[in-house]
Amino acid sequence: MTEASDLELLVDLHLERSRQGPGSRAATRRAIELAGLRDRTGLEIADLGCGTGASTLELAALRDARVTAVDLAGEFLVRLQRRAQDAGTSDRVATVRASIDALPLVDARFDAVWSEGAIYTIGFADGLRAWRRQLKPGGVLAVSEITWTTCSRPSAIEQFWSNAYPDIGTASSKMKALEEAGYSPIGYFTLPPDCWLDEYYQPLEASFDAFLERHRGRPEAARLVEAERREIALYRRYGTYYSYGMYIARRPREETVDDCRR
Repeated sequence: MTEASDLELLVDLHLERSRQGPGSRAATRRAIELAGLRDRTGLEIADLGCGTGASTLELAALRDARVTAVDLAGEFLVRLQRRAQDAGTSDRVATVRASIDALPLVDARFDAVWSEGAIYTIGFADGLRAWRRQLKPGGVLAVSEITWTTCSRPSAIEQFWSNAYPDIGTASSKMKALEEAGYSPIGYFTLPPDCWLDEYYQPLEASFDAFLERHRGRPEAARLVEAERREIALYRRYGTYYSYGMYIARRPREETVDDCRR
């Protein structure tokens, strides 16, 4: 399967979903509270890897907030714009089609950089370093990242995630990465099972038959669904050992000598 057909099929599979990864409105709102954004006005926020806008719409509902929503898939951005129009916040949302590892955004523009379930595509540490420049001094970063919730786990799930995403780690290792990238961690929580099952996996499962019918005769479509089914089955069996962690951190207002590595 070529890279182009990979993206085409992934977009088609997820286009009708309200979210493209684990999460929920409640989780986004909890992160907004921890980030101290709820009562602020006039915020400039970047939502990176926004998909069809589940988090974008929550951020745009903040008072006087303006959200720059970035995704590589143009189809997701078109759907997001429609959803923002329906929600009455289209005047607060600007979409940018771009890769999140090559952002065409002005440095030090944003009060907050947000990314739910997308930083893994460029790697946690690389994303932290790359996105720090987008924040104003004192600005807040909020990202969700696949995280081990125990220090030991069964070999089957260890092998799966080590192959799928070698950068998976415990929350303590992710906090260390935040500090080494020049942030001050200010909040953390793990996503509960409903964010995986009710909000993401079950709606995705319900779409498989229609997706396979649309792409009848394409073995790569069947392989994609099989991979998704395997991931879902693994979560149902081993989900107590991992989740997405939501990490909230601040870029310090004043730069200091980096001594975290000493």
